[in-house]
Amino acid sequence: MNQAYAIPAVAVVVLATVLIGGFGLRVSRTTSDFYVASRTVGPALNAAAISGEYLSAASFLGVAGLVLLHGPDMLWYPVGYTAGYLVLLVFVAAPLRRSGAYTLPDFAEGRLESSAVRRMVSGCVVGVGWLYLLPQLQGAGLTLQILTGSPRWFGGALVAAVVILSVAAGGMRSITFVQAFQYWLKLTALLVPALFLLLAWHGDPGTPTGPGADAASWGGAGADQPLATSRADHPLYATYGLIVATFLGTMGLPHVVVRFYTSPDGRTARRTTVVVLALIGAFYLLPPLYGWLGTLYAPGLSDPRTTDAADATVLLLPGRIVGGLGGDLLGALVAGGAFAAFLSTASGLTMAVTGVLTQDVLPPRGLRHFRLATVLSVAVPLGGTLLVDGVPVADAVGMAFAVSASSFCPLLVLGIWWRRLTPPGAVAGLLAGGGSAMLAVALTVAGLVRHGWLHTLLAWPAVWSVPVGFLAMILVSLATPGSVPPHTSATMTRLHLPESLSADEDPAGGPR
Repeated sequence: MNQAYAIPAVAVVVLATVLIGGFGLRVSRTTSDFYVASRTVGPALNAAAISGEYLSAASFLGVAGLVLLHGPDMLWYPVGYTAGYLVLLVFVAAPLRRSGAYTLPDFAEGRLESSAVRRMVSGCVVGVGWLYLLPQLQGAGLTLQILTGSPRWFGGALVAAVVILSVAAGGMRSITFVQAFQYWLKLTALLVPALFLLLAWHGDPGTPTGPGADAASWGGAGADQPLATSRADHPLYATYGLIVATFLGTMGLPHVVVRFYTSPDGRTARRTTVVVLALIGAFYLLPPLYGWLGTLYAPGLSDPRTTDAADATVLLLPGRIVGGLGGDLLGALVAGGAFAAFLSTASGLTMAVTGVLTQDVLPPRGLRHFRLATVLSVAVPLGGTLLVDGVPVADAVGMAFAVSASSFCPLLVLGIWWRRLTPPGAVAGLLAGGGSAMLAVALTVAGLVRHGWLHTLLAWPAVWSVPVGFLAMILVSLATPGSVPPHTSATMTRLHLPESLSADEDPAGGPR
């Protein structure tokens, strides 16, 4: 890839992010602006912002790499990422907005009237946020290394610095504009080169040159395994683990959930979710196309032992297929879009983690502590990138989805729809479901178990950890009926009645 074009493209994306973030600073005046943009974000802008932060390194780079490595079975990734919003739309979006909370810990404490549950949820939010930030910073390091030959750590450090500037400057109001801009940039950065790549392929269809590149066994060495990596010894189970994690994990991702608090009301939150489905559905048509073209024109990238090369498929294809000045310019556009993916998702995650750290870890509250928490939110996963390497970005994101599904999905579904949920039940479910999934992910990343059923169960824990979380919450709640919060009826009414019919304030004095 020609550095003379790619580096300026990345620089323009970084500069635009900083400038738009600065605009957000000018319109951020109150605490509500910093945390939830004063709950005034309309469906179109909010949907673009949600899509911008949701379409991460795994979406922009990882999906194409997995399709190149393992074929069309990897389409479960984009299907799962998108279908997760259907679950969010049906069960969570409107009631969560009506809760009046700023963060997931706010919701948990308001619903269950328990500071212990709040602390537990805060720990889960920070853990999931940091786990999800790792692949974003790793992907940025990979991209900048390909573009400039710089050390792997430099790209992550650059993303961390820009995110700190944009989030600390204007909070939620600022990153709303940043992420909406970055969604359209990412879509353009994949769509425009894809059109030229298809034209080049139509003029010279090429001949599949790698093993498995023919139509009958598309996907090379791992085509017989419907799984994220060729490490799977039990691929069918692993596929179900992926489906459960992506379907149910979306509703608990802290950077996604927090955006629904910015909607004016529950109806707007639902409309926002419908628009999000359309936007991310359109985007996910493109990465599999790059993976397929990679099997034709870049079979050398499909060696399952070199996951970094597969993750770089989207970046390298314009130069390999189009070539010349046109290939350099298209490659620069893709590079800019890739960097926008890292920045937008990292911004949303940082905002979610910062909100929790500010309210629960760094009292007294205030904008000074908000900015200190912003630095802490990014510094920890940035340090983690120096310790963890070699895990494909889509695999790493899938692990974060599994932890999210195992902890927040039971809490949100039961908290919104089951009035008999108790604080001891919630704590038990978070420990049993989220804790076991987090332990499984840690053992997988550490590489302590590499083969057999035990490896498969640990690498894709959602199949068993989500039911464990639900079961623990239900059984312990039934065993502690005297612990049902006293204002449960009023809280449930506020969650399920339209704002125009609910009281301005509940009997406990909580926010509407």
